[in-house]
Amino acid sequence: MIDLYRLVGPWLRRLDPETAHNLTVAALERGLVPPVARLDEPMLRQRLWGLDFPNPIGLAAGFDKDARAYRAVLRLGFGFTEIGTVTPLPQAGNPRPRLFRLMEDEAVINRMGFNNSGLEAAARRLEGRDRMAGVVGANVGKNKDQQDATADYVAGVRRLAPLSDYLVINVSSPNTPGLRQLQMREPLMALIDAAKTARDGLVLQPVPPLLLKVAPDLTPDERADVAEVALAAGIDGLVVGNTTLSRPDRLTGPQRTEAGGLSGRPLLPLANIVLADVYRLTRGRLPIVGVGGIASGADAYAKIRAGASLVQLYTALIFQGPGLVLSIARDLVARLKADGFASIQGAVGADHGNI
Repeated sequence: MIDLYRLVGPWLRRLDPETAHNLTVAALERGLVPPVARLDEPMLRQRLWGLDFPNPIGLAAGFDKDARAYRAVLRLGFGFTEIGTVTPLPQAGNPRPRLFRLMEDEAVINRMGFNNSGLEAAARRLEGRDRMAGVVGANVGKNKDQQDATADYVAGVRRLAPLSDYLVINVSSPNTPGLRQLQMREPLMALIDAAKTARDGLVLQPVPPLLLKVAPDLTPDERADVAEVALAAGIDGLVVGNTTLSRPDRLTGPQRTEAGGLSGRPLLPLANIVLADVYRLTRGRLPIVGVGGIASGADAYAKIRAGASLVQLYTALIFQGPGLVLSIARDLVARLKADGFASIQGAVGADHGNI
């Protein structure tokens, strides 16, 4: 698989970014991408929310928006994957071009706008899946023109809760107008309450955990509000974070001024600051999925030590290919052993001491 990507990767990167992405998803969906052996290492295993994760490395939402490739993704060595963001109704998203590679920076800017085929299309693909094949989460959002945001999140929870292992309420995308306002204290509390009520009304067994995905652009005061609401509302976990609207000075790619959210290597410092702060503010009481800027085992380990129980990546795969997953897993084992940890759990939040 790694050798194959060395041949195919440069060709894909010559294509328009969105065309390359669509071809990759189609190849995975059709079984044209050979699997990669997952590293079977007890040190990397953990059980969270009643779910068994063979390793802490996941594929972030945004890649497999319509649940077309999750089976193949799990065969690439990931410990879990997350489909979506899915909205109740299909929507085309923002006009193209809307996806830009910053090759020199190993970064991407996107302003996709929750383009997806809608809840029913994703639900049909998730129905009847083999849950023993791996952990699959579902990320839900609102349609651009929907004024009642809560109604859309409730619809997503009701439809996908029976079909997914965990759910993520995404209020962090910068590409849907007004979405990030839902991260404010009062609307966030109301949204979480409604989503929990919708999930609990389904009387499922097991009950899928409900996570909240927040942006890396939150101010310190906003992070404090999110942490307080998350603890008070009884959310099961947090995903920290998403793409950023900020632009680090060191960006050199000619498309760095494009509008949209930035992901990839340049996001790592900001994402880790916010992750560590949220872990401190929640006093380590909520499992956190750390996202943003991971391109190596060292990056993943830094997030774990900052407070992440699980990590997700996406952008780095564009530049390094799927062999990166196995490389990160091996490096994590080496770093855990070097620091004297018997397992991933022992390293979570290690940089904070006893908070």
